[in-house]
Amino acid sequence: MAKESVKAREVKRQKLVDKYAAKRAALKAAGDYAALQRIPKNASPVRLHNRCKLTGRPKGYMRQFGISRINFREMSLAGLIPGITKASW
Repeated sequence: MAKESVKAREVKRQKLVDKYAAKRAALKAAGDYAALQRIPKNASPVRLHNRCKLTGRPKGYMRQFGISRINFREMSLAGLIPGITKASW
């Protein structure tokens, strides 16, 4: 389980990315790299990291479900994810 401060930091970064997305695109298209340098570093989408919505785990993230592989396995075995069944042949 990730610390709440780490999860909050990711949320804060996401808000900054959303806030400056249009401005970044306009400055990049204009080639104004000096003005681009004045935008906050955390406004860059490269600085975002996918985390599990339930635990905040940064590794083993499954984009399709938004959770980590461990939570995915537990939830699918418990039947909490519709359409997912354990393979057997």
